[in-house]
Amino acid sequence: MSLRIALFTDSYLPTVDGVVNSVLTTRRELEARGHRVFVFAPEDPSNGHHTEPNTFYVKAKAFRRYPGYRLAIFPGHEIDEVNALDLDIIHSHGIGFMGIKGIWCSWATKTPFVQTYHTLVQEAMPFYSPIGLNLHLLERGLRLYLRVFLNRCAGVVVPTRAILREVLSLAPTARISGVIPTGIDPNRFHPGLNGYSVRSQWGLNGHDVFLHVGRISPEKNLSTVINAFPHVRKENPDAKLLIVGSGPYMDRYYDLVRKRGLLGEIIFTGFVPDSELPKYYAACDAFVTASRFETQGLVVLEALATGKPVAGANARAIPEFIEDGRNGFLFDPSDPRAAARAMLQTLEHRDEMRESARRTALAYSIDRCTERLETVYSDLAG
Repeated sequence: MSLRIALFTDSYLPTVDGVVNSVLTTRRELEARGHRVFVFAPEDPSNGHHTEPNTFYVKAKAFRRYPGYRLAIFPGHEIDEVNALDLDIIHSHGIGFMGIKGIWCSWATKTPFVQTYHTLVQEAMPFYSPIGLNLHLLERGLRLYLRVFLNRCAGVVVPTRAILREVLSLAPTARISGVIPTGIDPNRFHPGLNGYSVRSQWGLNGHDVFLHVGRISPEKNLSTVINAFPHVRKENPDAKLLIVGSGPYMDRYYDLVRKRGLLGEIIFTGFVPDSELPKYYAACDAFVTASRFETQGLVVLEALATGKPVAGANARAIPEFIEDGRNGFLFDPSDPRAAARAMLQTLEHRDEMRESARRTALAYSIDRCTERLETVYSDLAG
């Protein structure tokens, strides 16, 4: 049965982060399966007027504390637009202003509302909250808001079991519809890809290469990986680290690399188009992330799908995909030396882990995950 679905999101292009990638991936696969998908997203005030088929841009204000993020604080015509679309489901990917607009549209139009809980907002507050606010009081207020918000949803989807536990601690009576991660496309990310052009572009031929992909922001804990790298180089002088992405902490981490004397050994590529990413995974020997913040970690699955072992933080969602000693190695994300040991172990065992890495990722293919999401939609649409 073909459904008419609206995806509400607090972050969207031109910003690229995990939520945006999830929205784009979900939209693409749902449309390929015959559904009509409409996106409601905050406009980018700095980017002028832009259009995209079946996308409704909501007037928004830039959030100065987090470059690239917009706040849809203004009243709009979303209810009229939703009414005209004759939707079967509203699926929200944000718990900010767009999430509120989505749940309001759901109530006004009697359209079932499902929420995917992506982001641990309460843990990002120390980095991005306005200066001078009492963080303890702010966190208590946010937890109360989240409890009310989640209990208002007809269904709540979580990407991993780790986040299921956290959601149930916030809102024990929330109606959980399923544990459904954003799937990866195993035809885009696979071990047969050739990364020679990327290695040549960045001078990596003849080197063992670690890859980090993600927004360059404090919650990704990239400092642990950077501080681990001198210990890696001590054991493997030919090792290089390629950091793909952009974000508000780019200058700060570049300065840290310079102070550690690692310029040329740690390479920042800046933003890389999505179409080019598979070649970057193919160009590395192992993937690394020290993030404690991951509700899923889509980049981990993309690396595994390409047959690359992962040195990953033993925190939140990452251990659900990385089995220590089988497709990668886990480490304490606060300990650079432990990170270095895990990174070196992935290099040592990269060949024998290739098949296990790929096999793990296939269990989370976009096809399988979207089928489960369709079941949630059908149940709620009735």
